[in-house]
Amino acid sequence: MNLPEKFLDNMKALLGDEYQAYIDSFEDERKYGLRINTLKTTADEVKDITDFVMDKVAWCETGYYYNGEKRPAKHPCYYAGLYYLQEPSAMAPGDILPICEGDRVLDICAAPGGKSTQLAAKLNGTGILVTNDISPSRAGALVKNIELFGVKNNVTLSDSPEKISKKFPGFFDKILVDAPCSGEGMFRKEPDTIKSWDDEKIDFCVKAQKSILDSCAIMLKRGGYLLYSTCTFAPVENEKTINDFLDTHEDFEVIEIPKTNGFAEGLPETIENGRESLKGAARLWPHRINGEGHFLCLLRRKDGENFERPVVPYVEKDKRIAVFERFCKENLDTKFNGDFYMHKDSLFLCPEGLPEMKGIRVARSGWHLGDFKKDRFEPSFALAAALKKDEAKLSFSLAADSIDVIKYLKGETIDCDLDDNGWCLVCMEDHPLGWAKLVNGRLKNKYPSYLKWE
Repeated sequence: MNLPEKFLDNMKALLGDEYQAYIDSFEDERKYGLRINTLKTTADEVKDITDFVMDKVAWCETGYYYNGEKRPAKHPCYYAGLYYLQEPSAMAPGDILPICEGDRVLDICAAPGGKSTQLAAKLNGTGILVTNDISPSRAGALVKNIELFGVKNNVTLSDSPEKISKKFPGFFDKILVDAPCSGEGMFRKEPDTIKSWDDEKIDFCVKAQKSILDSCAIMLKRGGYLLYSTCTFAPVENEKTINDFLDTHEDFEVIEIPKTNGFAEGLPETIENGRESLKGAARLWPHRINGEGHFLCLLRRKDGENFERPVVPYVEKDKRIAVFERFCKENLDTKFNGDFYMHKDSLFLCPEGLPEMKGIRVARSGWHLGDFKKDRFEPSFALAAALKKDEAKLSFSLAADSIDVIKYLKGETIDCDLDDNGWCLVCMEDHPLGWAKLVNGRLKNKYPSYLKWE
């Protein structure tokens, strides 16, 4: 690869005797990974249905390598949201952040959603997951993956961390900052990123990192944890960013990340006045592990004020809610816990305990249940993706290797042997894919066009 001379000089200084091993790693094939969605399935089930899941990723409980010659994104399991394709090292931040069920969690730089879906799986349907990306288009991709994964307890924002911090002071138990960076750790995986590498980009990223951390410090409650990560090697974006943050936030401390599975310690000696505690950070070097380059630092807020939230506004029992309740009675066997929220003709279920969010851009106001169209309610894909098969009164299962499952994913009408009429949850094996309208033995397809099999 045509690596910049200045970058190579920097790496020689960082790695010393290990420099040649790092350069040699560019000759190795990149590693391919997927992470099992434990909200829906198990690794054993995915292994039974597919032929590409291989060895376990050592640092991620639900992560696996897969055969790079296969195409798991073209398998019905992917469309059922049973796994997320993710570079193995990128699984480390979400695994290290100590999420507990019931936590309020923020992923502040979340798109396209790999780490968000990992945090959601650890919450296991409890607590609150707030995800954000300042770019509306990237936030749209984030929403798509959140919905495909079957996440119910999420609100997705698309605004600046500074503005968001004014709505959520001291609110979150755990925060993930997967910060924008110069991407040096991805040069092997994504060679095109080499072209944009220069000092100007690094300077831009450092300013963004500091601003994001300052905003997140406001939002983390006393005793809470913040995991800072980048996919770059530059100390100015890693140890120095954290060191500068600690200079101005004395109520935070570094928590040691165990140095197992090939993880190396942080390098405080590479920056001026670097704290010894920065050795507790972790560096993932591609010549030491089966993955790309990352930096991780876990911080804890020792003290501070917590936030008492105002009650989120919820929709009143008006005519349209009665229409939704009638739909549920006729088609579902499940209950909804949370605050109903209306946006135009769309109905959402917000996780309980959210503050009022007027004044910030919201890309997804909760679990999108569906839309009102005149005097009827039409269920959403997000509703289907988060249900269990037995929560729908009508369901129809297709084998993972059947022709009909591909026909359904392409948006085609398929025949079935059901006698009833109404909304039907179409499944791959026992895992929901989406809705169809069952009419006289035919499933009229309601699968979203933006997800269709190409």
